[in-house]
Amino acid sequence: MDALLDAVLAVSSGLDLEVTLRSIVDASLQLVDSRYGALGVVDDDGELTHFVVAGIDQRTRDLIGAEPTGKGLLGSVIRNGHPIRLDDLTVHRASVGMPANHPPMKTFLGVPVRGRGSIVGRLYLTDKNNGQSFTAHDETLVMSLAGAAGVAIDNARLYEDARGRQRWLEASADVTAVLLAGSETSDALHLIASRARDMTGADLTLILLPTGGRPAAGGPAELTIVVAVGEAADRIAGHRIPTRGSTSGAVYADHVPRNVQQLAESVEKATGVQLGPALVLPLGSDDAPGGVLLTVRRAGAPPFNDTELQVVSSFADQAALALQRADVQTSRRELQALTERDRIATELHDHVIQRLFAVAMAMEGTQRRVQDPPIATRLADHVDQLHRTILQIRSAIFDLRREPPASPELRGALSDLILAMTANHPAAVTMTMSGPVDAVSPDVGSDAQAALRTGLAQALAGPGPTGLTVTVSANDTLCLTITADTDHGGSASGVLMQWSSPLGAGAVPGEDTSRP
Repeated sequence: MDALLDAVLAVSSGLDLEVTLRSIVDASLQLVDSRYGALGVVDDDGELTHFVVAGIDQRTRDLIGAEPTGKGLLGSVIRNGHPIRLDDLTVHRASVGMPANHPPMKTFLGVPVRGRGSIVGRLYLTDKNNGQSFTAHDETLVMSLAGAAGVAIDNARLYEDARGRQRWLEASADVTAVLLAGSETSDALHLIASRARDMTGADLTLILLPTGGRPAAGGPAELTIVVAVGEAADRIAGHRIPTRGSTSGAVYADHVPRNVQQLAESVEKATGVQLGPALVLPLGSDDAPGGVLLTVRRAGAPPFNDTELQVVSSFADQAALALQRADVQTSRRELQALTERDRIATELHDHVIQRLFAVAMAMEGTQRRVQDPPIATRLADHVDQLHRTILQIRSAIFDLRREPPASPELRGALSDLILAMTANHPAAVTMTMSGPVDAVSPDVGSDAQAALRTGLAQALAGPGPTGLTVTVSANDTLCLTITADTDHGGSASGVLMQWSSPLGAGAVPGEDTSRP
């Protein structure tokens, strides 16, 4: 009885499930002086989820191979719900024999482990050290220990569930904080995948999004693995999975989470990666489908349980909500930025340009009254520079009132090219643009850049002009002209290059930024 009490205290002292299972097996071996012991824990469907062995070293376990699945004599303890005590387990009618490399065993004692009115596991003991058979007294002691073990296993499971939900809450808070702080969506997706992998102990976590970024009418034809975290992540990232006939495609379509033993999609042939049991979860809703989150274990691993499915489903829902809120925040910030750009453009147009015009007109009046030719020339040069500055400001206003492009625009590309080629040249360069320059096709834009590069190289060769004017206009035709000024007074000038390319019918002219 003292040994039984010590064993009960030992198995009830911890909350970690794996540690609790190990302490139960060790305590049972000491209680009845047995050589071998094992404890199998089952889920609500009777499937084996944990199997802890004592008395067999790791090398022997590796030689034996796969763990038992609960068939034969071991399973009869669960099916009958009663203890089984045998002098020779090999002659029992339910015995299916031992696998290769398994140590020989003869005497046997198996008892069910109950928790909250149902069988949660089975405890097996074989071969007493004294060579005798197990007695009724041994059976009573082990049954008493099994009762305490059932409570301990139940408590450890509840503790594990509570820790899982705590990790879910922490992960959801981290993802929400990262997204609302303005971080890139790609960083948030990696964080979602990493946290989902930690919560489930998965070997690989994947996030799939519609190929091309936007689902086509009737749903996307393919989903692309945009994030992969874990084993073989580099080999499977970027792989495309057809939505038709795949588990991921089905979840994307109906938004119903799935816990599957084997995914319908086959990626082994294309990537060399074998996928085992998986949780497949939607990232989004019926109104706003986003993508699919997969947590996957290696082939042959035990499946996920329903608790893990519930926890990760809740996490996926929270992550999808955070992604949607982040999109709203991003749209709001973009709208605020556009409003501010419009305010600045209005301020420049209504105040700064008007003042510059007033200064330029006053200087022109002063220049006409100056009798000294050198001073009059300098004033004329200053007036000319003011007019060029006004044109540049108007071009900047036109840029401010346009929505920021998702890709580099032709207007900016031409400006950057001029700055790069004239940075070390004394010539004053003015650039004016009119019409929807940024709306031209990439091919025409590339040709325009090549033409401008060639024209500037020829214009700046040798002594070069004292000033250059580059004019770009877009209507039905994209036209590019380079004009040279050979002196500051502008008395001598000439067209150095003209280039044009048709844009096709339907081009709509924009604001003429060269008009004062």
